[in-house]
Amino acid sequence: MLRAAARLSRRLEGRTGALGGSRRVEARKATTRMGRGFGRGRGGGGRGGGRGGGRGGGGGQRWWDPEWRSQRLAEIRANGGGGKPRQVLDLDAMFNRLRTFSMQQGGEEEVQIKENYGRDGADHIHEMARQLGIYSKSYGKGTNSVVVVSRVPLPNYRPEFDRINLEFELTLSERQQNCVLDALHATSGLSQKHGQQMLAGRRQNKSNGSGFKGRSAGRGDSEDFIESENKRLKLVQEEQLASDRVKKMISFRKKLPAFSKKEELLQQIRENQVLVISGETGCGKTTQVPQFILEEAIRENMGYHCNIICTQPRRISAISVSERVAQERGENIGSSVGYQIRLDARRSNDTKLLFCTTGVLLRRLVREPLLEGVSHIIVDEIHERGMNEDFLLIILKDLLPRRPDLRIILMSATLNAESFSQYFGGANVMHIPGFTFPVEQIFLEDILEKSRYQVQSMQSGGGGGGGYRGNRYKKKKMEEDDRKAVYSPERFENYSYPTQDSLQAWAENSDKLDLDLIESVIEYICLNEAEGAVLVFLTGWDDISKLNDQLQANRILGDKSKYRIVPLHGSMPTVNQQKIFVSPPTGVRKVVLSTNIAETSITIDDIVYVVDCGKAKEKTYDAVNKLSCLLPTWVSRASVRQRKGRAGRVRPGKCYHVYTSELYECQMAQYQLPEILRTPLEELCLQIKSLQLGRIETFLGKALEPPDLLSIHNAVNLLNTIGALTEAEELTPLGEHLAALPVDPKIGKMIIMGAIFGCLDPILTIAGGLSYRDPFVMPLDKKELVDELKREFASGTSSDHIAILNAYTEWQKARSHGHGRDFCWRNFLSENTLEMIQDMRFQFLDVLEEAGFLSAELGSGKSKDAAAPFRKSKHAALRSLSKHSYELELLKAIICAGTFPNVVTINQGKRFAKFKTREDGKVDLHPSSVNAKQNYFEEDWIVYSDKVKSSGIFIRASTMVSHFALILFGGVIADVDSNEFGRKKFTMLGDYIEFSASPQVVSLIKELRDRLEILLQLKLQNPELDLVSEGGALVQAVLILLESDNNSRSRDDYRASQNSRPGGDYNRNTRGRQFRRR
Repeated sequence: MLRAAARLSRRLEGRTGALGGSRRVEARKATTRMGRGFGRGRGGGGRGGGRGGGRGGGGGQRWWDPEWRSQRLAEIRANGGGGKPRQVLDLDAMFNRLRTFSMQQGGEEEVQIKENYGRDGADHIHEMARQLGIYSKSYGKGTNSVVVVSRVPLPNYRPEFDRINLEFELTLSERQQNCVLDALHATSGLSQKHGQQMLAGRRQNKSNGSGFKGRSAGRGDSEDFIESENKRLKLVQEEQLASDRVKKMISFRKKLPAFSKKEELLQQIRENQVLVISGETGCGKTTQVPQFILEEAIRENMGYHCNIICTQPRRISAISVSERVAQERGENIGSSVGYQIRLDARRSNDTKLLFCTTGVLLRRLVREPLLEGVSHIIVDEIHERGMNEDFLLIILKDLLPRRPDLRIILMSATLNAESFSQYFGGANVMHIPGFTFPVEQIFLEDILEKSRYQVQSMQSGGGGGGGYRGNRYKKKKMEEDDRKAVYSPERFENYSYPTQDSLQAWAENSDKLDLDLIESVIEYICLNEAEGAVLVFLTGWDDISKLNDQLQANRILGDKSKYRIVPLHGSMPTVNQQKIFVSPPTGVRKVVLSTNIAETSITIDDIVYVVDCGKAKEKTYDAVNKLSCLLPTWVSRASVRQRKGRAGRVRPGKCYHVYTSELYECQMAQYQLPEILRTPLEELCLQIKSLQLGRIETFLGKALEPPDLLSIHNAVNLLNTIGALTEAEELTPLGEHLAALPVDPKIGKMIIMGAIFGCLDPILTIAGGLSYRDPFVMPLDKKELVDELKREFASGTSSDHIAILNAYTEWQKARSHGHGRDFCWRNFLSENTLEMIQDMRFQFLDVLEEAGFLSAELGSGKSKDAAAPFRKSKHAALRSLSKHSYELELLKAIICAGTFPNVVTINQGKRFAKFKTREDGKVDLHPSSVNAKQNYFEEDWIVYSDKVKSSGIFIRASTMVSHFALILFGGVIADVDSNEFGRKKFTMLGDYIEFSASPQVVSLIKELRDRLEILLQLKLQNPELDLVSEGGALVQAVLILLESDNNSRSRDDYRASQNSRPGGDYNRNTRGRQFRRR
């Protein structure tokens, strides 16, 4: 076999010219595969031992050999191949050139070095740039590569240096041309002038759905009424204070550290417009400070004028804190104390203290920029540095001069309050000491020593004989460096050898969460520690779900008569979240599996033991490469202290840290990076424009820690690309609707386009899946089976989005027959996720109703008092807005509209396809995608919702789309001059993509797009507009252009799946779908 590979390589070497391209690469890959080693050295053919593989000899390609490489490149150039001739690099001249560039003020931002100095010369240039403190990167391939040196960070890929030609030929059949002509004629009244006039005259006042309907102070009531109201409130409060229930609560409140600071707090609030309060978790600041203010106001006959808003970063904390405060005041929730979260509220005209999420207050600011009638704003948990909280602080800081009577209280659970004080011009800071029982900290080294648990090391193969050290060597070297960063053997030399071995094995894989280790820690606590609830901090729902399954299957912990396992996640239904507060019966230990939501947002009173994995999912954003990732990362030391503090609430506790003390001391940051610095800013930018706060860059420049300018520019450019902002940074009609939707703007656009084009029902499901998570679960030992099931759900549509849609549709059908759970088990689906998608569908529908898109279908005379009939009418409206749900290509086009500009170009080869994007160059499809194993694609484009970076850039949640889906539902198209054959051209994505067609076809396409744009703007301006009567011919023309003979089979299968509505036949013994790919 090896000799055959060598002969093949020599035969290929003998060829010249064209063979130097892709076929040569394929031959090299074939040679390498035939060797027994798995290494990636260019020599290939060796027999390296174990998994590591070695270089070995053999194989005719010797690119690692400088002499051979020089000779081979000379042969290629001599035969007309290759690129620029190699030149000798003058090191001194180049260094002086770069030094002069680095010291320049203004002028050119980068230097492009296009001369061919070879690989060694490029390395020298990169080293020079590093020494001068500037940036450099190589682009292109081989002798045609370019080295760019810049004063600002450079992206990983630049399309202008890639020798690609993305030009595509378009044709229209006679039938298609006639259909477009007929549509243009039928809609001639929708002239551009008419559209512009309608848009210029529009100023539509929409309800923001904030739900604030309470009594506002200062609304012009008479003095007699105000005096009467003050007396009434005082009488009610005195009656409450006299009750035995409230007296018992007061005795409890007096034990809280905050209560001893009551008078000082109230005096500080009276005398200062802004007060910063820092207090340890458990000191009572969240529940007591708002009560102190309300009680004093009512006692001093100022209750009428008291209107307190207390923001919380999460829904569950807004609800749980409000319920606790209402209980302490001896009243039902919704009286003087209430809460408001999106699409859920318990409040009344008597509500004086309102707990709400930060987003709810931001939406109220759209309607009430001065917050007239609000006396106090309390911003809780500011230490978390959430994006909405930082955004709110800017607004409040600007509001202070215009509302001198307004009092702002900022509350933090950590001691970094000084930065907030400085931000508000030296505001007073007050500290409330916490009271917790002592908490013993036990780090991983001691956990292993006590429990004798053995961490398993991943087996790594030995190296082959002295081979080329390629990617595998680099990866191993990186892993060794990472291990040294978190594990120093000399630090743990006093521990037993098994513990040292386990620590080393853990360090090698510390990027992964060891659920087996965490399970063993929980088991150790339950078997060896005294009674008391256990709180386990995990990174996300996947870990919570997997560990929950493991614990339920555990021979000890799975005993429901002794252990109660309770999951907690911010996206769980509120009813389920409340279970964590219920104390179990005597003899039963509660184990709560939670994310970082339990750090500060909620307090579970009976926790005695904490198991801390040391990680949390954190969103990061690379503005240079426009890449956003949500990955588990090590938390800050401040977060660790918060987690530890949860164990000392009721008695001395213990905190088991499932990481080493060395990592805590040497590698964890002091505080978490603010969210505004590590996340895309599109939603924030929409809010800024919706609140009419001026230029986005100027406004965000006033933040406590302003985001990078490149992040701001990326967000503004994206909003401009999707049509939410004009070039002058003004909200378009689409942008105004997107600002009201609590989702990513691209997903919001998908929902609105689905409503406009009659595909709303399936789009709501897809949007729910994208906003939350993929419902498919991936057991490691069943991955191939799950992938096959996903492909069956996709039904030949080449779409991950439609796979999710079909899975949800069939789950609904199975559930209607009482077999929902069984269906999920057989198809590796998470029923919790599917239920969350269902809830999000209703939320999106409510938001569309608020925006007016359901008004025409709901009709007049509806009454929300008659809840059931109204729900039925809303479902009827949904059906009315889903008339084209069976049109597969239109659905794909709507997906394209909601993912653009996330476009992948497919380069279809003979054996397999290659993929590129404008931002990243070469990309791969994620192995979990239904398109990953597809060798041939009928179209040239894939659009996607998400991409991740690991060993490369991988595209997830993708859908194959046609030329016309991209052209009609993508971004702006720009004209290009005609070519030498008289064909007209136009481009998309900043000239990255080029289409050519006859002048007549180009004219028809552009006019159809212009007419569609006018129709869309009119619909967005007036959601009640009847699209069928105004532009039904245009929609039919779009449907005809999107149809293709290539996709008729997948279209039929998709229609068959959508005809399988709940209520039809369901065979519970069938795994997967009732129809399969042909």
